[in-house]
Amino acid sequence: MITIFRVSTVLLCVSLLMEPLQAQSEVRIDQPTGGRFGWLTRPYQARYVPPVNLTNTSRLESLVRAGNLYLSAQDVVALALENNIDIEVQRYGPLLAQEVLRRAKGGGALRSVGAGVAQGPQSVSLQGVTVNANGIALGGGGVSSGGGIVTQLGPLIPAFDPTFLLFANFQHITSPQSNTFLTGTTALTQDTRTYVAQYVQNWDFGLNAQFTYNSTHTKVNSQQFSLNPFTSGSLDLQVTQNLLQGFGSAVNSRNIRVQRNNIKFTDLQFKQQVITTVSAVLNLYWDLVSFTDDVASRKQEVDTSQLLLEDNKKQVQIGALAEIEITRAEAQLYASQQDLLIAQTNVLQQEIVLKNALSRNGVAAANLAGVHIITLDRIAMPDKDESRPIAELVNSALSNRVEIAQSRLNLESNQMNLVGIKNSLKPTLQGFFELTNNALTGDLTNLGAQLPGVAYLAGGYGNLLAQIARRNYPNYSAGFSLNIPLRNRAAQSDYVTSLLEIRQNELTLQKNVSQIQVDVQNAVIGLQQARARYDAAIKARGLQQETLQADQKKNALGATTIYQVVQDQRDLASAESAVVQAMANYTHAKIAFEQALGTTLEVNNISIEEAKSGRVARMSEIPANAPEAKQ
Repeated sequence: MITIFRVSTVLLCVSLLMEPLQAQSEVRIDQPTGGRFGWLTRPYQARYVPPVNLTNTSRLESLVRAGNLYLSAQDVVALALENNIDIEVQRYGPLLAQEVLRRAKGGGALRSVGAGVAQGPQSVSLQGVTVNANGIALGGGGVSSGGGIVTQLGPLIPAFDPTFLLFANFQHITSPQSNTFLTGTTALTQDTRTYVAQYVQNWDFGLNAQFTYNSTHTKVNSQQFSLNPFTSGSLDLQVTQNLLQGFGSAVNSRNIRVQRNNIKFTDLQFKQQVITTVSAVLNLYWDLVSFTDDVASRKQEVDTSQLLLEDNKKQVQIGALAEIEITRAEAQLYASQQDLLIAQTNVLQQEIVLKNALSRNGVAAANLAGVHIITLDRIAMPDKDESRPIAELVNSALSNRVEIAQSRLNLESNQMNLVGIKNSLKPTLQGFFELTNNALTGDLTNLGAQLPGVAYLAGGYGNLLAQIARRNYPNYSAGFSLNIPLRNRAAQSDYVTSLLEIRQNELTLQKNVSQIQVDVQNAVIGLQQARARYDAAIKARGLQQETLQADQKKNALGATTIYQVVQDQRDLASAESAVVQAMANYTHAKIAFEQALGTTLEVNNISIEEAKSGRVARMSEIPANAPEAKQ
C-alpha cells in the first residue's frame, strides 16, 4: 500500500513538472501579471508569446518499433494534424487576427498579417490523375490596408482609446520694463507653476470630447497687483461633433467590422490548410503503398528474367539456342534490375518526403533518421463510386468549399470599406460648443485691500475650487466649421476605384463559382477514368494470367519453349505493376474528388477543434499482426 502511494506520488510530481513544459509549447499569448497594481500597469506591459515548439507529439514515437515506423492512413492524418509545420504556422493566424482586431478597436488601421495557405508536399513520382483538382489559387488573406504599410482610405478613424494627459511646468521669467508706472519696477520677475490635467475621448458616431483642468500659480515682484501671489484656474469642456464627413458608426467603426470578417477568413484559411495538408499526406501515403507493392512486382520480374537467363545458358550448352540468346536474356535481366532499383529508390525517397511532412523537425529527428516506414493499409477499390447527379454535387461543393466563403467575406468587407470611402465625398461640417468655468484666488496686497470687490478673490486653493464649482466666471461658446473641397478629385477617385475593385471581386466570385463547377465535373470524370483504367488493368492482368497458364501447358507438352513461358511471366509482372499504378491513380482521383466537394474533413473524421489544438484524441497503436520490414 505504501509502495503504491509512493509510485502515485512520483507520477503526480512528474506530471506537475511536465505540465508547464507542455503549456509553454502551446500557441498562445500570455498576459503580464503586473503584481498588485496589474490592473493599472497591464496596458503598458509587453505580453509574451512562447517560442515555437519543435518537439513532436508522443504519437510518432509510439509507432516506432525495431527501427520501423508503422503507419495506417488514419495515423498519417493524426500525425499531420499534430506535427505538420504548415498547419502549425496557420495556428498563429487566429491570434494574429485577434491582435489586429484589438488594434482596430483602438482606432488603428488594419495590418496585413499572416501567411497564405502552403501547398502540401508531393510524391517523388506521379503519373495519371492530378493530385490537386482545385482550380482556385490557394493563399491570400482577408481585407486589410495591403502589404506591410498601414494606410487608410476614407475619413480618418479617430482613436477610440481614451487618453489622459498630465502637464506640469515651472518657470522663472525676468523682463525689463519700459513703463515702470504699470509694474512699479524696472525688471518684472515672475515665478509660475502650471498644472494641466486633460481627458480626451472619441466615440464611433463622430463625437469628440475634451475635459481639461488648468491651474497656474504666479508670484511677481510688483506692488501694482491686487493679488500676489495668485492662482488662476479653469475647468473646460469642449465637444465637437462631425455632421457630414466622419459622421456615424458605419463610417468610424468600419475597420472593426472588417476585421471581424477577417477573423472568420482566418478560421477558413486554417481549415483550408488542414484540407490541403491532409490531402497531400494521404497522397504521399498511398503512393508509398503503391511503390512498395511495385517493388514486389519488380522483384518478380527480376526472378523471371533470371530464370530466362539460366534456361538460355542451358539451351546454348546443348546446342538448342544460339549464344546471342544469352546476351538478350542478360539485357532483359539488367533492364529488370534497373526497374527494381528505380522502384526501391522511389520507396526510399517517398519515405523521406512522408517523414518530413509528419515531423516538426523533419527527417533530422534522432528517432526518424534511420527509420523505415511500414504501411499497414492496402489500397482497396470500392464496389461503386459517387453516383449523385452533377448538379447536386456542385451545390454541395458550393456550400462546402472554403474558397467561396472567403470570396464572399472579402466582398462583404470591401463593401463595408466602401461606406467610409463614400463618406469622404461629403464636405467637412463640424458643430462644436465649449463651456469654461474660470477662477482666481490669492493673497490680498495693500493695493487690493483698497479696491472694492477684490477681497472676494482673497483666499487659498479651496477658494479657487469653490469659484469653479459655483461657476462664478463662466465662458460659453458655440459654432460650426464648414470645409468644402473644390473639385474633390481625390475623394472621387478613391470612391470610383474602390467601386471598380468591388465589381472585380463580384466577377472573381462568379469565376470561382464557375471554376468549382469545372472542378467537380473534372473530379467526377477523373474518378471514372481512374476506375476505367483499373478495370482495364485488372482485365489485362487476367488475360496475361490465362496466357501464362496456357503456355505452361504447351511447354509441358513440348509445344512451346521455356522462353515463351518466362516472357509470359515477365509480362504478368508488368501487368501486376500496372494494376498497382492504376490503384494509386484511383486514390489520387478519390482524394481530388473529396477536395472538389469540400468533404475532406468529414470523410477522414477530422475535427477542426482537434486540428487547432494540435492534439488528436484518437489513440494509435501498432497491431499485433503488423508486418515486418522486407529486405
